[in-house]
Amino acid sequence: MSAAPQTPAAPPESVLVVEDDRGHRELLHEELAEAGYAVTAVGSAEDAARALAQQAFSLVVSDLRLPGADGFQVLEDARARVPAPGFIMLTGFGTIDQAVAALKAGADDFLTKPVDLDHLRLAADRVTEARRLKDEVRRYREVLAQADGFHGMQGHSPAMLQMFDLIRRIAAADGSVLITGESGTGKELVARALHAESDRAHGPFVALNCAGIPEALLESELLGHVAGAFSGAKGARRGLFTEAHGGTLFLDEIAEMPVAMQSKLLRLLQDGRVRPVGANEEIETDVRIVAATHQDLQAHMADGRFREDLYYRLETFRIEIPPLRERGDDIEYLALQFLRQQALARGLPERRLSPEALRALVRYPFPGNVRELASLIERAATLATGEVIETRDLPERVFAIGGEDAGVAAGGAGAEVLPVAGVGDDTQWPTLEEREREYIQRVLEHVDGNKQRAARILGIGRKTLYRKLGESDPS
Repeated sequence: MSAAPQTPAAPPESVLVVEDDRGHRELLHEELAEAGYAVTAVGSAEDAARALAQQAFSLVVSDLRLPGADGFQVLEDARARVPAPGFIMLTGFGTIDQAVAALKAGADDFLTKPVDLDHLRLAADRVTEARRLKDEVRRYREVLAQADGFHGMQGHSPAMLQMFDLIRRIAAADGSVLITGESGTGKELVARALHAESDRAHGPFVALNCAGIPEALLESELLGHVAGAFSGAKGARRGLFTEAHGGTLFLDEIAEMPVAMQSKLLRLLQDGRVRPVGANEEIETDVRIVAATHQDLQAHMADGRFREDLYYRLETFRIEIPPLRERGDDIEYLALQFLRQQALARGLPERRLSPEALRALVRYPFPGNVRELASLIERAATLATGEVIETRDLPERVFAIGGEDAGVAAGGAGAEVLPVAGVGDDTQWPTLEEREREYIQRVLEHVDGNKQRAARILGIGRKTLYRKLGESDPS
């Protein structure tokens, strides 16, 4: 087994020494170089200004008294750099007034000559570490500011900007909302944005995945129960409707809700009153319902799996989240954001995408949407051995479907060529259903037919996978 790729060692911190006394300059150069720094030494403020213009330094160590302009000029030039290096001022005439003036002007430390070399090393280490932490915090805040976007949703494509505007307008009302979209598009983020933009923002946001609760427990989970209502109910419990009073209740995977519970939910929406299991009295609630699904509720209504009256009650407002493949330049934008987040979170060098890798991502249909892209970037950032992510660092399914040049760039042969948009008969294009089924089969082959693993990779439930395959769930 080959060894795991080693993360490249970080380059040494660079230090600029400004000292007019040649002997002392060489001593400082030698001492800091032995401490592991990459040192540049000059003898005047003018030379220091030129060095600062040509190279980014982590630290400047400058004498206060220099021929011509003094150390305060060096400090001013250093502070003008972005990001500014750390700064240590040296002087043979150490006084309290000089120390205070240097620190007020932006110096990080102040040492008197003759310099104690041990103190110099300690000061250099302390100042460079403080600067590194400041830069890390600054970059982290930048990433957070960009990553936050619109309540955690990122993107500047027309489709996303239109959806953000729709969320703002719907948030001002109080009717139920149905959010639809493929798996991995961020339906809960949309629900949270609706809550945050509404007058209910001060109230609770409560979420429930209807597919994750057994049918026998779903009613108690939503409505609550009194002590002794059923076997094992030793104490009373508030339901999620009561928990969400004054706020928003988000019902994810609403298509998975049993028909019997759908009837009770419809009554709750009509009356606004909850009767906990085993209770004799009803409780008034003030809750906005936001439901979400990636399934076709029209098809569910046609075969009796979803109540038509509940559908129209939930669909007072509807938000359709665009899939990632329809969001234009957002794929590149999101990929770069995820790369920066990986670099910060894991202490990795910040990497970039090669043109071939970017083309492969843009052409890939992303059935798993943003969730899948985030996983792809995490994998690529981990496996890449250099600063540039190549197509070989991406999963095979990306360049296998992504087009001929992506396959060739990755070293593959016989990659499928998609028709060029706007060229030829429209019937040349495969349907989305065909693409989805082909992708599912590729994933199944990759996991040797293990449907549980395949569903986890695809970001869908096992029941959904069986349905897409046209098979019945054996459980």
